[in-house]
Amino acid sequence: MDSALFAPDVPVIVQGITGRAGRLHARLMRDYGTRIVGGVSNRSTEPVGDIPVFASCAEAMRATGARASLVMTAPMGVRDAALEAIEAGIGLVVCVAEGVPVHDSLRFVRAAREAGAVVIGPSTPGIAVPGRMKIGFLPDVALVPGPLGVMSKSGTLSYEIGYRLAQLGVGQSLWVGVGGDAVKGTRFADLVPLFEADSATKAMLVIGEIGGTEEEELADTLIRHRAKKPVFALIAGASAPHGVMMGHAGALVEGGRGTAQSKTEALERAGAHVFATMRELVERVPALLAATAEP
Repeated sequence: MDSALFAPDVPVIVQGITGRAGRLHARLMRDYGTRIVGGVSNRSTEPVGDIPVFASCAEAMRATGARASLVMTAPMGVRDAALEAIEAGIGLVVCVAEGVPVHDSLRFVRAAREAGAVVIGPSTPGIAVPGRMKIGFLPDVALVPGPLGVMSKSGTLSYEIGYRLAQLGVGQSLWVGVGGDAVKGTRFADLVPLFEADSATKAMLVIGEIGGTEEEELADTLIRHRAKKPVFALIAGASAPHGVMMGHAGALVEGGRGTAQSKTEALERAGAHVFATMRELVERVPALLAATAEP
């Protein structure tokens, strides 16, 4: 994974910029500091404010040098928009829509892998380098520069944890919402080399949930890569019944895998600090961080 794609000055286009949500978030991201260089629309190529709008991703990329795209389309339009961005050579595609059909996700995630592109999402609030840039709609009040590299399935839970830790003076170096769908472009394990190599990241914060095997895969990767940075984790959904989808499309527990217990045990074997509640995490992480920073 190319770390330059997550640089604060990465040039970004917004696909669907002429829609209501596209206009709003293009402005909010730009106000935050994101380098929004253009937009793409199949409706109109009239500029949105002073942001140029193009008829295709290929045209936008040639004119602006964009390396990242935020897909702000309805769920049924995400596949075509993501494929267009990937085929144009965009390196980072962030898909925020919920309800993207699984077969559509399978198609553009595979295309991204074949092209060497990175997809974040679907069903993600986006990514951020706090204080400098964000692609998506992570809330400003939760984003504060600091030492934690955040990876999360749950948007709202991560906002609350991020905000509470920020009130205690603990911010984030890089925040990646991987999304809660069963099929997604980037999984927790994919982020370990990125966070391990990032000098601004002193520890990793994992906001997981029941369902699937993503946290177990993360644990295996931490062990295999001999990760040196501390890992703090919370697994949401400990009381959820088996066989029932809870909230996210990927939060489905079947058999003995995907449970809060199996994920907790795997992460603890990998050396992670796993907390039973959000309150415990918020109360203990500042002291644990301070302890790891001592010579």
